[in-house]
Amino acid sequence: MTESTDRLWAEIDTGRREPLLYNWPAPDLEGFQEPEIPQVIIKGMRKAIVEFDLLEPGDRVLVGLSGGKDSTLLMYALAHLVRHLPWPVELAAMHIDLGFKSEAESDYSFLAARAAAAGLAFQVERLDMSQDILHNEEQNSCSRCAYWRRALIHNYARERGFNKVAFAHHLDDAVETYLMGLLYSGQLGTFMPKTFLDRTEVTVIRPFAYIRERDIIGAVNKLGIRIPPSPCPLDGYTQRTRVKELISALCKENPLVFDHLVSGMREGKRQHLWPAVVDRKELRQKNLAFWRPRESKTQEEKE
Repeated sequence: MTESTDRLWAEIDTGRREPLLYNWPAPDLEGFQEPEIPQVIIKGMRKAIVEFDLLEPGDRVLVGLSGGKDSTLLMYALAHLVRHLPWPVELAAMHIDLGFKSEAESDYSFLAARAAAAGLAFQVERLDMSQDILHNEEQNSCSRCAYWRRALIHNYARERGFNKVAFAHHLDDAVETYLMGLLYSGQLGTFMPKTFLDRTEVTVIRPFAYIRERDIIGAVNKLGIRIPPSPCPLDGYTQRTRVKELISALCKENPLVFDHLVSGMREGKRQHLWPAVVDRKELRQKNLAFWRPRESKTQEEKE
């Protein structure tokens, strides 16, 4: 992070500088007819929630609502599930606006209406970080944007007593992240369905971890949910887009490619990886031992 960003985060964290905050209270849904969520979504979400222990009695869950298809469907599906649980879970929705549009151009009414339709209180935090995101020298724009979204929503959750934050990352997201990490940073890993954050003591959950993106698209179309265009100027021109297209092309040649990537993400699978990189001191000793074994032994005795 840059020094200015470090300072800004410190100001947010200590409450000296607050983002703009907009609130819509939870509506009264008496007599409300909730939308019929397709069973493929409910079953996949229930499987993830049970397997990974994502929900517990008394949870206060803040749902990240970007306005896109994934987060909108997650909000509706979680609200549906919570209303049928035998124990209480409180939900609220939150939108993070990082200033890709001016404040005058920003309209949150359709998001508030959707949260109201799900029976959720709704909050918006706006902080203009667009220039830091688009022109940061230390981090690519997508990572920078994700960092600020997480930072703001986690900080809000901690301050308002929410113990969990729910994001709508799905199975395709997990596979793409897995492959992106390998291709662009040489790291083998992806996000977890459940992660406890020490800094904020908030737990991040991803109830859509088992759901395919194609099923989300089908559900959104069936429900007639209109999805507005993304305000991000880089939408469609990111590393994730390229990796998504790569996976799609590979799956046309071999339909098992996606399943194999999912399998590769799992712990317990047999792996054949090279040993860890040795440090310079160890490599020097190995070189001495290889080229001059007698001198190397004498050197080791002296040390």
